[in-house]
Amino acid sequence: MSYRIVGDSCLDLTEELKQNLRFQTVPLTLQVDDALVIDDETFDQKAFLRLVKASTSCPKSACPSPEVFKKAYECAEEDVFVITLSSHLSGSYNSAMVGKSLYEEEHGPKNILVIDSESASAGELNLALAIQDLYKKGLDFQQVSQEILRMRDTQHTYFVIDSLEPLRKNGRLTGLQAFFATALNIKPVMGANYGVIIKLDQVRGINRAFARMCELGVREAGDMAEKRAVIAHCNCPDRAALVKEELIKRGNFREIVITETAGVATMYAGDGGIVMAI
Repeated sequence: MSYRIVGDSCLDLTEELKQNLRFQTVPLTLQVDDALVIDDETFDQKAFLRLVKASTSCPKSACPSPEVFKKAYECAEEDVFVITLSSHLSGSYNSAMVGKSLYEEEHGPKNILVIDSESASAGELNLALAIQDLYKKGLDFQQVSQEILRMRDTQHTYFVIDSLEPLRKNGRLTGLQAFFATALNIKPVMGANYGVIIKLDQVRGINRAFARMCELGVREAGDMAEKRAVIAHCNCPDRAALVKEELIKRGNFREIVITETAGVATMYAGDGGIVMAI
């Protein structure tokens, strides 16, 4: 069976996977004040970070239209897997589902599974890589669908942000709370509960936050020998390497993949942020 993996642009592909024709992303649109930024191959991370830093408002995103998803389904591959941001963070999942209905109205049935990742960035990539693994094992569309949804339900996502400014801008922190947290160098360790962002812990210092994130990840991972860990970084490859070393010290994952955030995850994680999925 031939297959294609379609993601919204929060599927943070590695440079190698960007060259793989099995993988395709459809872009969200980002807005900072009056500036509109398309989250595609033209995205300039450093320029976007400068825009966000200069703005007093919270950046926003708009999901791809159903028509864009529909067009992505009009591919030669027989099986299509669509991986979207958590439906609690974006309308991408709903848009992809409407796109599926539009495709079927025009072309008839096709093997299309739209997956609400209940995650983002590293979590979406982890699911995409798992789909590739399952096809290499010779599974068919129904078997892959069953296995990937099971994995989605057991996957854990974590992130550490370097600055509390994004939380302050979007109303999750008052200015006073942000001031005291910054003055004390407090870094939150965040996670996801069925796609809803939650705070797991907070510690003083960024390196301690990364260590705590890895501690929680390893504790919840169970048998690591069969699992892959994915680390996505926003403009901080050295920190991603540090997190990888921390995971190696604590566990025996079969693979640890590092990738860089594109536009959507850059907007959420901020400069220096790390997203990890296991």
